[in-house]
Amino acid sequence: MIINDNSSEIIGSLKYHHEFYSSNLKNERDILVWLPPSYQTGSKRYPVIYMHDGQNLFDPRTSYSGIAWEVDKTVSKLIFEKTMEEIIVVGINNSKDRLEEYNLYTEKGIKYSSFLISELKTFIDENYRTKTDASNTCTIGSSMGGLFSYQLVMNYPNVFGKAACLSNSFWINRERIFAEPKEKILDSLKIYLDCGTGEKELIFDNMKAALILRNNGMVCGKNLLYHFEKDALHSESYWANRFYLPLKFLFGK
Repeated sequence: MIINDNSSEIIGSLKYHHEFYSSNLKNERDILVWLPPSYQTGSKRYPVIYMHDGQNLFDPRTSYSGIAWEVDKTVSKLIFEKTMEEIIVVGINNSKDRLEEYNLYTEKGIKYSSFLISELKTFIDENYRTKTDASNTCTIGSSMGGLFSYQLVMNYPNVFGKAACLSNSFWINRERIFAEPKEKILDSLKIYLDCGTGEKELIFDNMKAALILRNNGMVCGKNLLYHFEKDALHSESYWANRFYLPLKFLFGK
């Protein structure tokens, strides 16, 4: 079922696909699709960002912390300023199994990735005017969502060619995660990594991940950007404040 959100608080067109069922996961969740300004008046196709923890992206009333990323406002501002290209944003609400689903090293994580690729992406590509290739398909998340975005782009580079990974929970399995980069696939990828200096338990792992990518052939400013936000903590308000950085790097004009 599709419901259009006509709330004056949302900038642009936001469509809700309620109770989207996954045969891989045997569960359902709400899917949010934000469409760019020109979508309704033209026939062009658009790159797509798949964002985890979808309930935290647009509406503070659905965010677990009461603070939203305000994705619609940030993207709209950058598009209006002509500093990034128009995109479609797909927000995927999490479930009670978030910690397992957002980790490709678990059974539920493998099933969640299958859901994203074979079910959700297929549905989005069939029902919206998307650019379907990997170079125009991005995954973004924070914390466990950042970890999972990193895992997706490393393991499915033919599907996800871009990723923004914020405040990543690499502590889940450091050795395996740091062994992920393979020089043969990195040239086709574009990756943004970051962390707040107030997230003291995460700084070292995120810095190490960035250095490993650089040492395996990625070039800073070209297909790799890592950023450390002064005094930033592990919360939606800080991610919202710097969300423009990965957008400009990954989709900037």
